[in-house]
Amino acid sequence: MRVVYRGLAVVAAVVAIAVTLAVALPSEPDEVVAGPVAAPPAPPPSSGPAPSPSSSPSFSGSFSPTPSPTSSLAPGYTAMEALYADPRVPRLTRAVKRMSLASPGKRVIKDGRTGLAVPRLPRPWKAYGPAPFTTKQVLPKQRGTGLRGVFVTCPLPILEQKSARNTALLAARWTLNHHPKGSRIKWLASQPVERGWMLVYRVTYGKRTSRAAVVVMDGGMSKPGLAFVSVPDSQRKQWRDIARVASGVRVLG
Repeated sequence: MRVVYRGLAVVAAVVAIAVTLAVALPSEPDEVVAGPVAAPPAPPPSSGPAPSPSSSPSFSGSFSPTPSPTSSLAPGYTAMEALYADPRVPRLTRAVKRMSLASPGKRVIKDGRTGLAVPRLPRPWKAYGPAPFTTKQVLPKQRGTGLRGVFVTCPLPILEQKSARNTALLAARWTLNHHPKGSRIKWLASQPVERGWMLVYRVTYGKRTSRAAVVVMDGGMSKPGLAFVSVPDSQRKQWRDIARVASGVRVLG
């Protein structure tokens, strides 16, 4: 019996220690809340299924370009604070110059959802099924890679800011969801355009790069419109079309 009592005492002591630890150690969610809150590196673009981090500018897979007002921010962060905390996106300084804009071409695609008219790019670009965007033009697929040039428009997929410049910055950050994993931005040009803002930038991922641009413009709809173009270095001959996009987006009228 003495052995039995001794065994029960040991069991009781172990249970007591376990209970003490359970009380002393906070659960994982409490630890996360109590620690420093970091801004998320890449906010989900919508309330629907988030695209894979490794998705390419071919925009394969399902995606809804509708902003999610709350899910993209860490607690206590504004959209701009999250942007400034993102190491993939450098500060946009005055050292970033303007670019010369060409005259808009006559061939356009009209997007009634955004209230914008955008350039119809020449061959080898071709119009493609736009869903889930409102217009889409693509370059031919390349053997051995899923990367190819894409030009799309849609209602603004992120929350609009007070200034068109800040809205464009957030839109450029959003486009990293559609570049290869590990992509980082380097600004090439920044300037106001009619009723909006335009940014041109280089996206670097490993040893490869893409040229890209976003144009945010108020087309008179409930949300501003977004035009986004990206062309990988394997199709660098079409980098000249980045300027065509930046110069050619305008309000329908």
